[in-house]
Amino acid sequence: MKYGIIGYSGRMGQEIYKVFSEAEHQLVFTFDENGENFIEKPELLIDFSLAEVFPKTVEYAKKFSVPLIIGTTGLTKENLLQLEGLSKDIPVFQSYNFSLGIQLLLKCVDLVKNYTHDWDVEIDETHHRFKKDKPSGTAIMIKEKLDREVEIHSLRLGNVVGEHTISFGSLGEVLKISHTALSRRTFAEGVLTAAKFLIQQKPGYYNFSKLIK
Repeated sequence: MKYGIIGYSGRMGQEIYKVFSEAEHQLVFTFDENGENFIEKPELLIDFSLAEVFPKTVEYAKKFSVPLIIGTTGLTKENLLQLEGLSKDIPVFQSYNFSLGIQLLLKCVDLVKNYTHDWDVEIDETHHRFKKDKPSGTAIMIKEKLDREVEIHSLRLGNVVGEHTISFGSLGEVLKISHTALSRRTFAEGVLTAAKFLIQQKPGYYNFSKLIK
């Protein structure tokens, strides 16, 4: 497929380019802090930039009118409503985390929460020092899955790709569900999986729960 990346010069943008290139897909459009590079209209648009770039992402999505994958964190409720509006005209795939392991972790949390209503629950997340949003979008996804008020503890240390742990505690035992990302490649491979799925879909709002089904 011919695709475009918003946030091309970023860490995830570069990893996505590497994985897509290995799969012989063609990069035809980029936008980042260095400006725009247009070769031809993409068949798919991928955004892994910063929340402040979101208006530009919406602009390009409307201009090209092609499927949009967005993994940008720190989006507001208003931003998400705008994506829902876009999804009436184009397929939109939104997630704060594109690893399969995190999707399986969320399914585990969905099961465990049904048996731990009176247990204490807390979330710990650690990422590299360059990550600007706190808490992480993934931690917010986990909290939303728990559907209760939960304390989130965030650490920004060194070059940690991503660690998330949910701890459930009663007076007699503690249960922990954890996920560790060892490389950004796992997220880029998830983006490629989402791209293959999304490019075949009709306009609508998609996420991993729909892809896994």
